[in-house]
Amino acid sequence: MATDLPVDTQWFLREQMDPVITKFWEPHVKRLSRSNTYFVKGRDRDLLFDSGMGVGDLEAALADLIDKPIITFLSHTHSDHVGSAHQFLDEVLIHPSEAERLRNPPEASLLFDKNSSSIERRAWLRTQGFDMDGWRIDAIPFEGYDPATWSIKPVQPTRLVDEGDIVDLGDRQFEVLHMPGHTFGSICLFEHSTGILLGGDAIYDGVLLDNGPESNIPDYIKTMKRFRELPVTVVHGGHRASFGRRRLHEIVDGYLAKHVAAT
Repeated sequence: MATDLPVDTQWFLREQMDPVITKFWEPHVKRLSRSNTYFVKGRDRDLLFDSGMGVGDLEAALADLIDKPIITFLSHTHSDHVGSAHQFLDEVLIHPSEAERLRNPPEASLLFDKNSSSIERRAWLRTQGFDMDGWRIDAIPFEGYDPATWSIKPVQPTRLVDEGDIVDLGDRQFEVLHMPGHTFGSICLFEHSTGILLGGDAIYDGVLLDNGPESNIPDYIKTMKRFRELPVTVVHGGHRASFGRRRLHEIVDGYLAKHVAAT
C-alpha cells in the first residue's frame, strides 16, 4: 500500500534520565501509541523495559549502549510496548497472564480503523485529544517502507514474573509489582534503594486508559491506592514525561476522586 508519508531516518529520539537510564521514544508515532522504552545499564546485565512499536530498528538505535546480555522486561503486551521485543531475546520477562498473547499476538495494523478498538472507543479517544484518523505514524523510517506490512512478531518468553520477583542486574535489583487495571497482567519495576519506578501503562502523566477490553476499573483503583503508598522518588512512565512523588500523588488522587465515588 503506497503512502505519501515523509521519510525520517532518525526514527528514535533519546533522553538521558540519569547516569544509567536512557529513555527512547518514536516521535513519528502518533501520541496514543507513542510509548517510552527505557534502557538501564547494569554491572552484569542491562535492562530493556518495553520495546516500542517495532516500526524502526530499535536494536540499531541502542547499538552504542549494548555491551552485555539484555533482560527484556515487558510491562504488558499492547502493540506499542512489544513491537521490537523480537530483537532482544537473551531473556524475555512478562507476567503469566500476558504470556500467551506474546507468543501468539493478535492481528494488528498501523491503520487506526483496522485495530480492535470499537468505533465508540475511538470516538471517546478523540474527545481526549487523540488523533485517531489514518495511520498511527506520520512518517516512515526509510524510503520504500510499507506500513501495511507492519505486524507484531511472536516472542517466546524465557521467564514468567509476578509480584515480588526480583530482576537482578548485578549491582541493581528491581522488584516486580503486579499492578492490574490497564490490563490484568500489567507489571512495573521498583528499585527500593533509589525509589525509581518504571511504570509502563499502569502509571504515567496523561490520560490513563482504563476502558479497554483488558481493563478493569476496580483493579485500577486498588493499584492507584498502592502507588500512593510506595516510597517513590521518580516515575518513568510508559508515555510522556517522567515525574516525581508529588505529581504521582496528584495523578493518583485525581483518578480516585473520579472513580471511587462512581463504584
